[in-house]
Amino acid sequence: MKSKTLHIIASCARTLLALTFIFSGLVKAIDPLGTTYKIEDYLKAFGGLFTLLLPLAEYAAWTLIALEFVLGVCMLLNVRTGLTSRLTLLFYCVMTPLTLYIALRNPVSDCGCFGDALVLTNWQTFWKNVVLISLSVLLLCLHRNIPASFHLKSELRIAGGALLIVLALMTWTRLHLPLLDFRPYKIGNNIPELMEIPDDAPQPQYSVTLLYRNTETGKVQEFTLQDYPKNDPLWVFEDQKSVLVVKGYEPPIHDFEILTMDFEDITEDILYSETPVTLVIMYDLNKTDNDLMDRVADIYRTCQDRQQPFYILTGSGEEDIESFCFDICNEMGVKPPFNNPAQYFCTCDPVTLKTIVRANPGAIVLENGTIIDKYNIRNK
Repeated sequence: MKSKTLHIIASCARTLLALTFIFSGLVKAIDPLGTTYKIEDYLKAFGGLFTLLLPLAEYAAWTLIALEFVLGVCMLLNVRTGLTSRLTLLFYCVMTPLTLYIALRNPVSDCGCFGDALVLTNWQTFWKNVVLISLSVLLLCLHRNIPASFHLKSELRIAGGALLIVLALMTWTRLHLPLLDFRPYKIGNNIPELMEIPDDAPQPQYSVTLLYRNTETGKVQEFTLQDYPKNDPLWVFEDQKSVLVVKGYEPPIHDFEILTMDFEDITEDILYSETPVTLVIMYDLNKTDNDLMDRVADIYRTCQDRQQPFYILTGSGEEDIESFCFDICNEMGVKPPFNNPAQYFCTCDPVTLKTIVRANPGAIVLENGTIIDKYNIRNK
């Protein structure tokens, strides 16, 4: 009876860990660029020597995704449970202290552990890892109560098959677009509607501290809004500090703003255009695929023939835009629209652009603010 009970407990721990790993790996595998961007955010936030690792972010993302998915499949099918339980415990021995540090310091808003499918706060992520590391310890202690299900050759085939599946999924997604879009900029969504703030939406709450200097002693003292020395000649206002206590309602889309190179805001012109507007997105011109610029030119010509607005959105600065266009026109021989950057190039927050489409370059088509199409330029 005791052996049966231990077998059930070990099997439950194994199944919960396996499903968590598989889910985490899958939702990242359908959007590997999203995981890459999140790792880049971490490296930039940590600063210093960590920024030197930025070129390795995508390799790290693919390795992490493959590890999670393969471990999850092997654990679910009871492949080398002793080895997988040790690797799982090692994984959470690294991730749990890291997520505690992130929860305390808050360098990024969310961990990205489940991609955009399930967004957790940093503290939720830490406590999730506390539960999972506990299950990992339990499984490591009890894994001998779970008999092997396969021979070595079959186990190698299962692990190899899982690896091939996740690599194929990531490769397809990387060359096209995510199979499932969990972000607010998916096809069919209306951007203006997702930017609205309801009248009854919770408002942000701040703790305000007022600093006053005593004219007699020169000492600076902190006061609240309830007890500050109003109209008291002995005290002179010095400064005010505001700390966000409760975050108010934030609409799904809150940072969509498009400026021309002359700093003219054309956001509303684009969002409320009754004619379809094509927005080619290249969030960083230094990282975009120059070999696809002839396809961008084809899209531009199609828009011209249909008399439809066309813009290129980037997070790069004016110098980078001009240098990029000069190279494309002179080295590749692609002229319109790159011979007139001031007319067709606009700037937008690079984080927003990376959120809109997981491609560099990619494109979306808007009509009355609704996203009616989205694609990787490679597929055009």
